[in-house]
This record gives sequence, structure tokens and C-alpha cells, in this order.
Amino acid sequence: MSATPLPPNATIGILGGGQLGRMSALAAAELGYRCHIYAPEADSPGMQVAAARSVADYEDAAALAAFAASVDVVTFEFENVPARTLEILAPLVPCRPGKKALAVCQDRLQEKTFLEAAGVPVAPWRAVHSLEDLHKAVAEIGLPAVLKTTRLGYDGRGQAVLRAPEDLAPAFARLEPKPLILEAFVPFTQEISAVAARGLDGQAVAYDAVENHHHHHILDLSFAPARVAPAAAAAARAHAMRVAAELDLVGVLAVEFFLLPDGRLLGNEIAPRPHNSGHWTMDACAASQFHQHIRAVAGLPLGGVERHSDAVMRNLVGPEGMAKLPALLGDNSVAVHLYGKASAREGRKMGHANRLFPRGTLSGTLSDTLADTAEAALLSGL
Repeated sequence: MSATPLPPNATIGILGGGQLGRMSALAAAELGYRCHIYAPEADSPGMQVAAARSVADYEDAAALAAFAASVDVVTFEFENVPARTLEILAPLVPCRPGKKALAVCQDRLQEKTFLEAAGVPVAPWRAVHSLEDLHKAVAEIGLPAVLKTTRLGYDGRGQAVLRAPEDLAPAFARLEPKPLILEAFVPFTQEISAVAARGLDGQAVAYDAVENHHHHHILDLSFAPARVAPAAAAAARAHAMRVAAELDLVGVLAVEFFLLPDGRLLGNEIAPRPHNSGHWTMDACAASQFHQHIRAVAGLPLGGVERHSDAVMRNLVGPEGMAKLPALLGDNSVAVHLYGKASAREGRKMGHANRLFPRGTLSGTLSDTLADTAEAALLSGL
């Protein structure tokens, strides 16, 4: 694969117009590139800051061909783009990441199989095509367990926790599309993630692992670095870079993990694009995850991932999150990033805020830094 970088003023096509596409387009502009956003929704957050836009269905072959003719490379901002989209585009224009990353990461059965083959431990799981399969899987894995759709689930959508035998039939009937996947319920102590970038030349780097807290299945807080043992943090970064290499990824990905009481990690999910838990990099690193993604797909050398500050990132979700905005904008220790969405619906990510601290503030493990008073000081105003 040629590693010749795109020249300044080249155009990067982005499939998807959400906030990740928006922040990628802003990073591209800082690196001297134009972006063309392709999405079915008009006036999406990404389109507000892009040089060009196409509003069309993801499987509109004529619109995709015109899009390909207007850009120098194509990437995507979320993994639920239909596989058919890249099948149409790939013969016409370089697509980074490619079809393999998309196929693996948009199907949980493929994802679990891939992680195991890549040497990343995962919780016990079974494919579920029928109610009979579900009863058999529960007999093997036990309860409680989590039943999930294999496609299109995010932020807690498309899943059900099974705690008793009577939960099985209603959950199987409700969850669509089939097939489903049953995963063992993991008694984890923390959820952590690591963001890695891999360039066109195969160079790979990883940011510090972060500790994630969720509220109603939506990421609420990320602490960078994760307050975990150094061995666990190093393992998360190594796993993320290994996954990127095995996918032959060009771009950025995140791998989410469960941390067990004995310090072991279990891989949970892969996101083959910039990730919510990497938003802290926008203010705590010289090259953010969005700059890394653009650098990679444009064939540029990757930037540094060193953390110059510790950071706490909080998502601003729905009306409650936006109610914090006046105070956050008046706090000089906080950087606010809004996504340009018109209405603050319940559960909708409207933006995020990063609070920076001197490097070393978050050092140590969860057990010796999460006293109530310390946590309150870290989150004051966020």
C-alpha cells in the first residue's frame, strides 16, 4: 500500500454526519484538508462544518459514484454504514478503514470470534438463532447473562439482562434483528478503554487507557489516565494496537474492556473509528484522536500520543447536560465542545466538556483515589 500522503487541499470523504464526523472534519481543516460529508440526514452536525455535502441513501449507487469522484479518500464515522456502501466505493476510491474492519465491528458474532483469534480474552458467549438456542446457551453459560442483537446496538440499545428463566422468551421476542448473541454477565470492577491509531505505513500508537463510567448505558465520565494498576493499563494499550494490526486498520479504533477483580482484562467491543472515550485527547494531547484519524487516512505520519495533562471528560447529554453549559463556559479550567444539534432530547449527546489537571493528579488506583471528597473535587462543576 502506497504511503504517499495526500497533498494540502485534498478532499477527504466522510460517511456519516454525526458529531464524530464533525470533529474529524474540524481536525482535517486544521491539517489543511477539505471534507465532503455523505449522509442521509440534511444539516447533520458534520455537514455544518464541511466544505461539501451529499444528502443521499447509503446504498444509492449513483450518488456514491458522484461522491467518490469528488474526493481523494473515504473514511467513516460510525460502523453501521452498510457493507454495500464500501462495496460500491472501494473500486472507485481508497477506503480507510476498509471492508474488513467494517464487517468485523458491525457484527458481534464476528467481533467476538475475531477478538479471540487476535489473542484478546472475552467473556463466554454463544450465538442465538432460536429460542431453543437461547435455552441451550443459558444452560451452558448460566444466569445472569446479557442477550444482545448482533447488529445496530449502541448506548445500551438492543440488549436485555436475563436474570431468571422467565426472562428468556420475552427478551428473545423483543430483540431484533436476529440472530442474537448471549454473553456471560461479567463481575467487573471497572470498564476501561484504549484508543489506538495505525497509519498507512503500519506504524501504530496508543493513547493512555481511560476509565469509563456510564449512566443509563450512555458514557457519562472518562478519567484519563485510568486509575488502575500499570499492568492493566499497559495490557489495554497493547491489545488495542494488536487489534488494529490484525484488522489491517488505517485510522483510529477503540477497544472497550472489562477489568476483573484479579486484574485481568476481557475485551468487550471494538469501534473502528474515533470514540467517545477518546474525547479527552482534544485538550490533553498534542494530537487528538481526530487528528490521528485524519493523519492516518491521509497517509501522514502519526502524531504524538503523550498526555501533557490528566483529564476528566463528561458528556453533556440531553436537557440536563445542557443545563450545565453556562457554568461550564464560565470555568477557565474546562474546555467545552458542542456538536451543533438543534434540540436537546433525552439521551441525546449534545457535546462534552474536558477538565484538565496537572499530570499525576489521577495517579494511583481506583481504591485509593475515589474517596467521596476527592471525587467531588475532580467533578466540581462538571
